[in-house]
Amino acid sequence: MDDVNRRIGLGSTASPGNVVAVLRARGPLTRQQLQEHLGLSRATLVERLDTLARHRLVAPVGHRASSGGRPAQLLAADQSSRVAVVGSIGASLVSVGVADLRGTVLAEQSDRVPLGHSPDHVLPWMLDTARRQLDALGRAGDLAAAGIAVPGQIDQETGVSIMPPTMAAWRDQPLRDMFADGLSVGVELENDANALAYGEYLAAGRPSSTVLGVAVGSGIGAGVVIAGRPHRGATGCAGEIGHIRIEDRDERCGCGRRGCIAALASGTALVRRLRGDGVRALPDVVRRVVAGEAHAVSLATEAGRLLGTVLATVVTILNPNLVRVGGEIGALPPFLAGLAETLGHQAHEVAARGLDVGPAVLAERAQLVGMAGLAAEAVLAPGAIDRLVVG
Repeated sequence: MDDVNRRIGLGSTASPGNVVAVLRARGPLTRQQLQEHLGLSRATLVERLDTLARHRLVAPVGHRASSGGRPAQLLAADQSSRVAVVGSIGASLVSVGVADLRGTVLAEQSDRVPLGHSPDHVLPWMLDTARRQLDALGRAGDLAAAGIAVPGQIDQETGVSIMPPTMAAWRDQPLRDMFADGLSVGVELENDANALAYGEYLAAGRPSSTVLGVAVGSGIGAGVVIAGRPHRGATGCAGEIGHIRIEDRDERCGCGRRGCIAALASGTALVRRLRGDGVRALPDVVRRVVAGEAHAVSLATEAGRLLGTVLATVVTILNPNLVRVGGEIGALPPFLAGLAETLGHQAHEVAARGLDVGPAVLAERAQLVGMAGLAAEAVLAPGAIDRLVVG
């Protein structure tokens, strides 16, 4: 029992939150199995389960197969009775939706926005859209949290964004407070690549996996999930690979430096390199690559190879199980093929052995699912549940 509590980070075994934590980690379970895991008396366990059921935190999910006698009822944490508003804010694309705490996206909408957009335009649209979605689903009363993915770094203590240069109007904005004021719930903020990585971690269904998520759209970023948690690093900049410099390259980056991988292999870089072909925006690049236009395909493949040289070092250091690539450019097959080829050749032989490299299996929903998962971790944390049932 002590070993179980230590491994899943639980508090007092008498805590209602602890009951939900065990069900999330090991369920579904019968009452007898729960009693064995927790070491509670039958009367205490019955009281805890009644309290949790009243708060829609535990629900029956069928019966355990029995060779004789009455089948025992199975119980699980109820992750569908509450919902979260989930969203992602990018340099040229903004998405917002509603998901339950299992990560099932129930509604979503995306909007193309101009480069250099500001919170004054985007934030009201996201809040209004989320409210409409909740009303249409009949789930406004079930809203428990919000989770928003953004590029760049976030001060997790203050909820203030440290956005990339391409989103200067969003820099130093109190995003957590802005969304909390608009939705009246707690708000989780996460780097967009970390959100992608966490969504892919959940989709993999392998709790011990280390996942490297790579987002390639207007810019480039990476996120890492280790031991079931996004790894942010000592100062919150883990995964900021877009501004790693490539030797002997002099292209100017939006950050003001020269030779950054983002200046060579991002969607913004491809728009610049294809401008002579009439390309003006990111969707133009995507259309031309999908249509098989030779020049666009060649440049996308080259960009993938360049990014692969950077990721080869990252993979050798982190030694992940999975590499998942998303974003409007990252999802393009020629880009991913070039990346995978270089990564396989340049990463350390042992790190590359058995490495699963592929597109984000959740595609454009990866960040939304990741934010739903992080919202669930906050809402269903033992301490949060204990405060809820006591209050």
